[in-house]
Amino acid sequence: MKEQSPKLWHRVQVLTKRFYRKLWHQASRPNIDQVTLELFDEAKLDLPYLVLVFSSCAIATFGLLSNSTAVIIGAMIVAPLMLPIRALGFGALVGNTLLFRQSLVSLAVGTVIGIGLSCTLGLIAGIANYGSEILARTQPTLLDLGIAVAAGGIGGYAKVESKVSGTVAGTAIAVALMPPICVVGLGLSQGNWGFSLGAGLLYLTNLLGITLACMLAFLASGYAPYSRARKALISTLALTSIIAIPLGFSFSELVRQARLETSLRRALLTETETFRRLDLIDFRANWLVSPPKVNLKVFARDPVTVRQVELLEEFVERQMQQPFTLVFEVSYVSEVRRDSEVPTANP
Repeated sequence: MKEQSPKLWHRVQVLTKRFYRKLWHQASRPNIDQVTLELFDEAKLDLPYLVLVFSSCAIATFGLLSNSTAVIIGAMIVAPLMLPIRALGFGALVGNTLLFRQSLVSLAVGTVIGIGLSCTLGLIAGIANYGSEILARTQPTLLDLGIAVAAGGIGGYAKVESKVSGTVAGTAIAVALMPPICVVGLGLSQGNWGFSLGAGLLYLTNLLGITLACMLAFLASGYAPYSRARKALISTLALTSIIAIPLGFSFSELVRQARLETSLRRALLTETETFRRLDLIDFRANWLVSPPKVNLKVFARDPVTVRQVELLEEFVERQMQQPFTLVFEVSYVSEVRRDSEVPTANP
């Protein structure tokens, strides 16, 4: 039995290597010089790149201001920022300083343009209250890092696998980049540093997550030995780990808020007399203000009084051990039946 163990282990190693070679098709991969030239072209700071940055930023900003998901998706498709990020990861991995520097300059210019243009459009629009699409990009969590890593993996794999469409990969990566940049600018236009910092953290999360995943895809494809890529890989992983710390706190807060919101909803619906006469249609909690504000959209047959709201807030504070501001949006319902119609004279 002891003699068979080394043979079995050797067999497992051989099968693993064969599977690895089959999975990545090492023989069919483009050589490193070809990939480097292609990435140099992708990371070039030229007129087409600038046009795409301006147009995608304008589309994303208008979509965010109008709270339109469809328009924001359109900006994601146009956004070209995934190209220099992919080249940035490759340049860091193989130690190509020129490619790394060119990619970093293109990415920095695109980012500055995005923030400046969105801030200008925000000042011109003068909208006081932002919608859910903007608010959703001000509180990043570990979930956003997971999305960025998955998107970066697709982008890196698309570059080394000819069967995968580069357009599909680019769209997946672009999802994470231009909208947060625009939210940074819109926050600055209002002087709202909280919005800008939150969106800036999301942008850095996406940037590092995508870069790290691209590097891992290139490394697994054999474009750089681990001994050579180790320093760049560890540095990127360290930066991503630092970013993950506040994301972890945000994620735990998100979970806590979700549980608190569930408890609040249950307390209002099952433990109060008021909601036995009301039909709850929508329930939204804004955790960015203190105390948290809860908007309740209800159907009612009788008016909801100020005293009822006051008593409900006191009840919620006792139940949840923290204050909430309740805002009711009431739509009144009346029953109309055939036998309740007023009879009219025959003509």
